[in-house]
Amino acid sequence: MKAIERLYEYLDYKKLKPTALEKEIGLSNGYISVQKKRNADMGEGALNKIIDYCRDINPLWLLTGEGNMLRADKGEKKKEGDIPVARPASSPMEGIPLIPVSAMAGVFAGEQTVLEYECERFVIPTFKGAEFLISVKGSSMYPKYNSGDIVACKRLPMSDIFFQWNKVYVLDTDQGPLIKRIKPGSDKEHVLIVSDNERYEPFELPLDRIHHVALVIGVIRLE
Repeated sequence: MKAIERLYEYLDYKKLKPTALEKEIGLSNGYISVQKKRNADMGEGALNKIIDYCRDINPLWLLTGEGNMLRADKGEKKKEGDIPVARPASSPMEGIPLIPVSAMAGVFAGEQTVLEYECERFVIPTFKGAEFLISVKGSSMYPKYNSGDIVACKRLPMSDIFFQWNKVYVLDTDQGPLIKRIKPGSDKEHVLIVSDNERYEPFELPLDRIHHVALVIGVIRLE
């Protein structure tokens, strides 16, 4: 059974029409039904949109058929007390900014307009060294992080970068930001970019294509 068939199973369970889902997530009219008729594979972009919108669907089940259709409540995956809670800041300069992906380059460049004025801010006592928060998109880091999870990050200097192998980092690259594990590459000029989701193949990235780096300190829950 392919992902498109499992999607139809989910839609039947939720009593949703494919056309309604297409409209909500920005897919072309008839895309889902055409893929079903062809028994074709859905593209990564379409799958990510579905996972982002259908927050209760289990990404692993949708992609591979393993596990249950609906994801377990996050309280079952981790004890509620294990996840640091972030409360909204009470003043403009308090707390840590939640950065939109579109503003990542500005954050890494140290643009104060992004860090100080344009973002929601949250106070997280647990993460003293965190400099910004960012929302995880897509399913490449599942099950470590779900799409929509918020991670706390600390910027690292590129002039003297030292990677802790197998740690999760946010990388500012030519193709945009990546949230991935870093492992040794084939030589000193490359690193291996690894996803936790086995459906995503590891790949090497030249160090000179990485413009900025931040270490992911942990995941938080918004109050």
